[in-house]
Amino acid sequence: MSCRSQCLRTVNFQGDGLRAGTYWDEADLAKPQILIDTAHGDSHPGSVHLGRLAEEAKLAVTESQGKAALYAVTDMCDGIAMAHDGMNYSLVSREVMAFMYEIHALASPFDGCLFMASCDKSIPAQLMTMLRLDLPSVHVPGGAMLSGPDFMSSEILYGAGDKFAKGEMSRQELSYYTMNCCPSAGACQFMGTASTMQTMSEALGLALPGNALVPAYSMHLSRYARQAGRQIMINVGNALRPRQFVTRKNFRNAMIVHAALGGSTNALLHLPAIARELGIDISQEDFDDVNRRTPVLVSFKTGGHWPTELFWYAGGVPAVMRELGDMLHLDAMTVTGKTVGENLAALEAAGWFAAVQSYLVNYRVSAGEIIKTRQNPVKPQGNIRILRGNLAPAGAVIKLSGVDEAIHNFQGEARVFDSEEAAVAALLKGDIGPGTAVFIRGEGPKGSGMPEMLRTTEAFWNMPELSRSVALFTDGRFSGATRGPAVGHIAPEAAEGGPIAYLEDGDLIKMDVAARRLDVVGIHGRPLPPEEVERVFAARREKYVAPPARTDTPVLRLYKKLALGTDRGGGFGL
Repeated sequence: MSCRSQCLRTVNFQGDGLRAGTYWDEADLAKPQILIDTAHGDSHPGSVHLGRLAEEAKLAVTESQGKAALYAVTDMCDGIAMAHDGMNYSLVSREVMAFMYEIHALASPFDGCLFMASCDKSIPAQLMTMLRLDLPSVHVPGGAMLSGPDFMSSEILYGAGDKFAKGEMSRQELSYYTMNCCPSAGACQFMGTASTMQTMSEALGLALPGNALVPAYSMHLSRYARQAGRQIMINVGNALRPRQFVTRKNFRNAMIVHAALGGSTNALLHLPAIARELGIDISQEDFDDVNRRTPVLVSFKTGGHWPTELFWYAGGVPAVMRELGDMLHLDAMTVTGKTVGENLAALEAAGWFAAVQSYLVNYRVSAGEIIKTRQNPVKPQGNIRILRGNLAPAGAVIKLSGVDEAIHNFQGEARVFDSEEAAVAALLKGDIGPGTAVFIRGEGPKGSGMPEMLRTTEAFWNMPELSRSVALFTDGRFSGATRGPAVGHIAPEAAEGGPIAYLEDGDLIKMDVAARRLDVVGIHGRPLPPEEVERVFAARREKYVAPPARTDTPVLRLYKKLALGTDRGGGFGL
């Protein structure tokens, strides 16, 4: 065994004394030292239970003759940050958490790391850190929340404030939904970014097979935490480090699983940022190519039918990987020290699939109803499309689930806003009519930190007269729970001088999803050929005056200064 802690102890005996002051005895000092770092905190349901899981993992480390230390860097919740400036901190929090996890691991002489998180930014932060550190590491996804009555989820409260204000929802009804939509700990019950990133951890081979989206209220998740505690001790003993086995094959597998599950568009930010830690380039075209080839196998909430807890009972990520086996790199290595194919075979031999699927009798549904086959998929192709054109030379992203096919070929006049708040205000006043191309700019990484536009998309969704005829375009991003026609990640962003910065009210916008195009096709309501449009935009660039800079805190100023483009994951360009 190669123990980092034992080597570093020979140059810093003071560290031994300080550990003794944290209830370590002399025998503990000689054992492999394991960092258990979590997103535990009272921040939201996805993190509040992680302290208990960390104790389970700590017990397993102790039983395996190691010594564990519990650390935590909690995360923020996009659902709580929605509709106010707190959302601007969301993407930057990924970078800051990764720095803190890195500091925890390297400022002390740990031999291995076990990370735990459930949600949007904490999972990619931890996966980035695992690859950055290259210490023996295991990731533990924190599981899925119990559904409310009639499979209710937190999405039911999106737009509830508007409905309540209009008298369309009573105080009693609002109170009922509030107190019953999130009845347990765990990630939200739909395939939003939190659930997506749990599946990405497993599909990358950095979590134990079957761990993603385990019902967080069940003993199964506690057992996975115990198993992870044992696995990290095995990996320390074998000196198995993530950089030894994570390759482009693992990322290709993850993108295929992402497409099959209809995962969040935010994975197009997080997977490239994680891959960048290894010097691997994951492009938007990679996602587009995978989505052309991969069928959607599960109809998830919000736009679909099934909650995440039932997906796990149907076999979860292993069942999807088993169904898509001939598309995957089954020889890709994983944190177990075995290949993907070997892990799937081991689950089959152990009766794991039959055991978890037996719970579905309680719901009177079969596994095949939830996870479809390639011969009978939910959709023949994935939901992600990458659009390009004179409005998005470096690309834009659309997710087609929940988007009416009639709007796949869309043309409308632009209505341009320099903030989400201004767009929502106009919408609620009734100033936006059918057939409008609504633009919100200045919301990219260098503009405002790249917040989600969930407040706007839900306002549109709750207006039937607009939800099937109005499209939203932005250099910001969207929630994994977004419904309706929304195009995000428009690049270059306005703050970098992208064409979206020079757009004006009345310009004609054409989106052709089949052709993967997004273009300005006219000026102030008058159709023009491409060369004339370019001439007008060149003149506008010469006269352009940027909107007043927003008042930011130091961390947002730092992020906006260092942030890469969305096509490179939106992380710090260091």
